[in-house]
Amino acid sequence: MLKIREALSDEIEMIRNQRGKAYEDHAKVIPQDHWDALNKAIMSDADQQIGVELLVVKLDGEIVGSVALFPAKSDAYSGLVDMLDYPEIRMLAVNHESRGKGVAEALIKECIYRTKTKGLEHIGLHTADFMETAMRLYERMGFARMPKFDFQPANDGIIVKAYRLSIE
Repeated sequence: MLKIREALSDEIEMIRNQRGKAYEDHAKVIPQDHWDALNKAIMSDADQQIGVELLVVKLDGEIVGSVALFPAKSDAYSGLVDMLDYPEIRMLAVNHESRGKGVAEALIKECIYRTKTKGLEHIGLHTADFMETAMRLYERMGFARMPKFDFQPANDGIIVKAYRLSIE
């Protein structure tokens, strides 16, 4: 059974290491400059900004994934995109051994639930085409493209695409 909770301060380094390992497959399919920008972002301390909810999911007593939920009007992307009027899901990561078990979807649903309980109408995220599995999951869950909030972090032609979900 999956159990989601806020991360403890003594878990942050482990979470970032797990996140880095979860993303390292992308280094093989994207240009080095883009990987450097992505790796810098996922390993940064941006998840410790005021108002960010760093969540972990445990399976059989072990942390197997995490996500950062950035509040509305926060600088989630270090100036690369306008501050948005809704929370942003960032740095979603699931360890290799736990993929296909509903971990990512459970984390996203928890972010949606937390956003809804605050009375907000939308939640967003950014992703890129090389994250094919993630894009399929987001689209299946009803996230819609918001191209006006796309950005290009490494000037290499790879667009980081914006998505938003309307919460009912």
